[in-house]
Amino acid sequence: MDQVNEIKSDIQIAQESKMTPIRDIVENLGISETEWEPYGHYKAKLSLSLMDRLEKNKDGKVILVTAINPTPAGEGKSTCTVGLGQALNKIGRRAMIALREPSLGPTMGIKGGAAGGGYSQVVPMEDINLHFTGDIHAITTAHNALAAMMDNHIHRGNELGIDVRKVVWKRVMDMNDRSLREVVVGLGGPLKGVPRESGFDITVASEIMAILCLAADLKDLKHRLSKMVVAYTSDDKPITASDLGAEGVLTLLLKDAIKPNLVQTLENTPALIHGGPFANIAHGCNSVMATKMAAKLSDYVVTEAGFGADLGAEKFLDIKTRAGDIDPDLVVIVATIRALKMHGGVSKDNLKEENVEALKNGLANLEKHVETIRQFGLPHIVAINRFLHDTDAEIEALTSWCNEQGINVVLADVWAKGGEGGRELAEKAVALIEENDKNFTHMYDVNESIEEKIKAIATKVYGAKTVEFSSYVKKQMADYARYGWGNLPVCMAKTQYSLSDDPSKLGRPEGFTITVRELKPSIGAGFIVALTGDVMTMPGLPKEPAALKMDVDEEGRAVGLF
Repeated sequence: MDQVNEIKSDIQIAQESKMTPIRDIVENLGISETEWEPYGHYKAKLSLSLMDRLEKNKDGKVILVTAINPTPAGEGKSTCTVGLGQALNKIGRRAMIALREPSLGPTMGIKGGAAGGGYSQVVPMEDINLHFTGDIHAITTAHNALAAMMDNHIHRGNELGIDVRKVVWKRVMDMNDRSLREVVVGLGGPLKGVPRESGFDITVASEIMAILCLAADLKDLKHRLSKMVVAYTSDDKPITASDLGAEGVLTLLLKDAIKPNLVQTLENTPALIHGGPFANIAHGCNSVMATKMAAKLSDYVVTEAGFGADLGAEKFLDIKTRAGDIDPDLVVIVATIRALKMHGGVSKDNLKEENVEALKNGLANLEKHVETIRQFGLPHIVAINRFLHDTDAEIEALTSWCNEQGINVVLADVWAKGGEGGRELAEKAVALIEENDKNFTHMYDVNESIEEKIKAIATKVYGAKTVEFSSYVKKQMADYARYGWGNLPVCMAKTQYSLSDDPSKLGRPEGFTITVRELKPSIGAGFIVALTGDVMTMPGLPKEPAALKMDVDEEGRAVGLF
């Protein structure tokens, strides 16, 4: 452990790497000149026409990377995703990676970015973690354009009869800013608009982000945007973006953002990074288009879903696979010694100290996530993402427990060793996929009632005993059924730190109740959001945000970005 202080930071490793010009990456994939656009030397956008040409190509195998319930700093799903993609290429398999775009909220907050870490990163790391190709900013602009058009409509006579007390379309920005959760707009007299209560969500919680990630093409994007519900009339008739005539301009603002972004890993494995909905308040997966495009361009695509299997993986398997007609082949469940110790009762300040007993106490959390993936009928591997302070005794305890339970387990040292550190994981993944021992099924039938779908997720995935619905939610469910929305999938908004809706209940809580306090219609995205517990759609910054350590040197290079 004396070497810990000598370990380079993620940004140092990234800045010292030698990237291949993006043109070479494109050519190696067999993409023609008319099917891509350069965004500088090392980034590109791929044309939507590429999917048309690749339509008849055989699909590559889809590997989903998920995790146990994380610590506040995350458990390295993106790092394992990148490492596994690199490792598959090392063992002679043609692989690509599909990841979400990082939001500036967690980047500037506490969790960090989403470009991987150590020697399993996607690059250019600074660009990806900051403005990248501007996709998230385009979504921010489109979302707020719709808000402006709606408020202008109300100000100019309100022909649609929008009840200003029933406006549900807030504004967004890509930053954690608790001060904007509740605001009043339109103050200052008749020339300044009509006063009403409103608020801000973080951009990655916008329905437009979800739509971008689930749209099949430009036509589908426009159709989905037209169905977004922005408000209701006094007699509860839904008002949509189409009623405001906004879907055309919104599609125009998103015409470049819908194109997947191509970059590379430190080992020059091609990676598509596109879209970035949060998994605790949205569906937490990169775009359907990027995943399907990667599957057409390679034999294996490694993708991830945010936070634990109770959130991102459930939504990938119940929402994204339905929307994109995706047939997953394998799930990798990332587990870390430190997170298991936290679930076993160790405070986050003491996670670097060896504690085999706490680790064993925390294994119940991993056990539940394995059970969840088994319910989906998919083969799976537990990948132990190695951290510097993990001890041999702790690794042995976790490995032995998995072996005793008949769970495939592999130690992945991809942060320190890149693809080489994931070689065993890659070989195991290929072997399980070639066995083809899967019987993929969803957790619920979409034709069940909203109530039954929520109960299925809460009891089967979270392990809840009961589900409580507020009287307001009961009315909403009746209204949604009347509007014809009852057969949509459900997207649960829940804390990522616990299987329950209480972030303090770590491990594998039992006998708990999930409380659903509100529903939100995401009709364009194609699901109903169920808000549970105290989950926020606009996060706040911590006491000492990561932004305090960030700077830029005189040569314009980022400093302190992880």
